[in-house]
Amino acid sequence: ATLVLVPVLKQRDGAAPDGEARRPANLQHEPADRLSEAVGLARAIDLDVKGGYLVTVPRPRPATLMGSGKVEEIKALVVADAIELVIVDHPLAPIQQRNLEKAWNAKVLDRTGLILEIFGRRARTREGRLQVELAHLDYQRSRLVRTWTHLERQRGGFGFLGGPGESQLEADRRMIRDRIAAIRLELEDVRRTRELHRGGRARVPYPVVALVGYTNAGKSTLFNRLTGADVVARDQLFATLDPTMREVRLPVSGPARELGGGSGGRRIILSDTVGFISQLPTMLVAAFRATLEEVIEADVILHVRDISHAESIAQRADVEGVLRELGIDPDGEDSRLLEVWNKIDCLDDAQRIEVSHAARRQFMRPVLVSAATGEGIAELLTMLAERLGRHDETFALVVPAHEGRLLSWLHENTEMIERTSAEDGACHCRFRVDPARKGRLEAAVHRAGLSLSPGAA
Repeated sequence: ATLVLVPVLKQRDGAAPDGEARRPANLQHEPADRLSEAVGLARAIDLDVKGGYLVTVPRPRPATLMGSGKVEEIKALVVADAIELVIVDHPLAPIQQRNLEKAWNAKVLDRTGLILEIFGRRARTREGRLQVELAHLDYQRSRLVRTWTHLERQRGGFGFLGGPGESQLEADRRMIRDRIAAIRLELEDVRRTRELHRGGRARVPYPVVALVGYTNAGKSTLFNRLTGADVVARDQLFATLDPTMREVRLPVSGPARELGGGSGGRRIILSDTVGFISQLPTMLVAAFRATLEEVIEADVILHVRDISHAESIAQRADVEGVLRELGIDPDGEDSRLLEVWNKIDCLDDAQRIEVSHAARRQFMRPVLVSAATGEGIAELLTMLAERLGRHDETFALVVPAHEGRLLSWLHENTEMIERTSAEDGACHCRFRVDPARKGRLEAAVHRAGLSLSPGAA
């Protein structure tokens, strides 16, 4: 049985109570939404939530966070419902966690601990498990002194003088320190492997498009819609943890559509990533940096927002905050970030009109989609094709009838704008190519003994 508590701290003098820089009022998460999210986090790992409550904290107490009266009030709830676990949706110092456990005679978990538990259960790949373990050990290391009561034992000493020897606490600290060092070495191997994979893609090369967004914004559903994959997509927080990548063929654009078919469309690599969340533990941002390197290196970043959510604006600020920690400026002039406003199928007619007006007012106009129904997906793909094709170069080439292999290569690796056949069977082609593939194009044309001509844009 689990009880979920969301402390609501009073803010004074324009500063946030937890010492973080205060954001504008319209970017703050409402207490009711925080409670709903906290209960959702608890249920994400199948906890039996008996109740969830907002707890007003006028002045944080160093020993217990909340006042003694509130502690006693909650103790009565714990006893009445036979609560075994109390989740406090706020960072707790080790001494606060220990004192609350003693007062309530129940296990206490703060927000960071809860998110770590979810990550621990959901990670499937070797890399994901290593990253979670690293974050968990960092978290535990700061809590050894006051939360592990069994660590007061001591082992026998060595040497001529004997003495008290190494305490269990010191031994466990050393074991954690050694394990952290070992995990970091293993993760370094993982990073090198990822770099090799990225190097392989760079030689192809296909542009990388990364999906990011607040947890449960619909990224995995959109990923499945775009790729035809079967990534786990549930109405659940942190349903996706390990990164997934698939190849996607974008539609041809402009005059190329008249040639029929999608064979000339650009290929991209689409990457689905872990969802972000407010107050994401710093240790997790650091631990998952290798995973999020796909985002850092991406050619385009699609920020998927649940536009039907009441806290959509605040969630946007949380995601952009994590992106800044990764060195990505969402407000940069040449930003790679494009917003996708998802779940428009959850809006009524009046809300749709309001959202459409809001989208038109955006400097970088977002694409409105429903990953569940497919509405707006064609527009999203076309927008991606145009975005990635901004720097394409246009060429003209006459391909002789006997160079069928070269013609096939052009269809696979360029965007064919125009193709006409002459009486002798030769094809007069005009096409666009990504500058990154220009070298491969020139090599293919040279092998055929032909030469490129600039084509009109």
